[in-house]
Amino acid sequence: MKKGILYGIGAYALWGFFPLYWKQLHDVPALQLLGHRVGWSFLLLIVVILVTRQWTDFRANLTKRTFLIYSIAAVLIAVNWLTYVWAVNAGFIVETSLGYFINPLLSVLLGVIILREKLRPAQWIPIGLAAMGVIYLTVVYGQLPWIALTLAFSFGFYGLVKKIAPLNSLFGLTLETGILFLPALLYLTLAGSRGTGAFLHTGLTSDLLMVGAGVVTTIPLLMFASAARQIPLTVVGLLQYIAPTLQFSLGVLVYKEPFDQTHLIGFGIVWIALVIFWVENYHAHRAAVEPIPELGEG
Repeated sequence: MKKGILYGIGAYALWGFFPLYWKQLHDVPALQLLGHRVGWSFLLLIVVILVTRQWTDFRANLTKRTFLIYSIAAVLIAVNWLTYVWAVNAGFIVETSLGYFINPLLSVLLGVIILREKLRPAQWIPIGLAAMGVIYLTVVYGQLPWIALTLAFSFGFYGLVKKIAPLNSLFGLTLETGILFLPALLYLTLAGSRGTGAFLHTGLTSDLLMVGAGVVTTIPLLMFASAARQIPLTVVGLLQYIAPTLQFSLGVLVYKEPFDQTHLIGFGIVWIALVIFWVENYHAHRAAVEPIPELGEG
């Protein structure tokens, strides 16, 4: 399990430091960055499948139903990736972190509304608090924190779709990026033909970083997939807050994004909600796995 925890920490830490990577490409339009992320990720994932000799298994799982499910997932992850990259390079790293802080609570709420899952009474408290935090920040900003909500909803619905998706993480992301590959390639080719394409026109460093987008997308995913198989879900739930915490810290401490007392109150409400949420989940999980004492035991 120790190895699994290290993989989990590594995956979430890499996701947490993503802003440092995308900031190096701030001169490249977000839509082109999305195209490169999709394209190079797909090519790298295909190589991984071929090297690990899983191509036959991958092909065997490609049915019409599977293709439909992953088409929806592909659109959702594309919206998420595009919003995130644009927001990072537009100076909204702090707000992106809010989206991923909210996401676990939103996922629970979506499970209740769409999948008709039962919610324990105590779980309504953090969901209500998170809603209060968003409402407060809406008043503070003078508008909905749309970046945070777009990230939270797109990833929340993405997770919902993946609940019914039949493929593992490797096959799933390969199919998702494969579905997006042709549109991405066409767009990048069109941009290049019009003279607006960044690739091969902004220097070797930028070119390597754009190609590397496939690596930085794939490696943490594979690490996470390995971690999820080796450690309990409660541990995964705790580790997932590493990424938005690092993103928030980078936004405030490194990139000096505005974060005053009014923002602290809104974020603080969400953080309190997350603490309550995790503690309640932890105790519920322990109660479920602890053996029931037999008659006569103290």
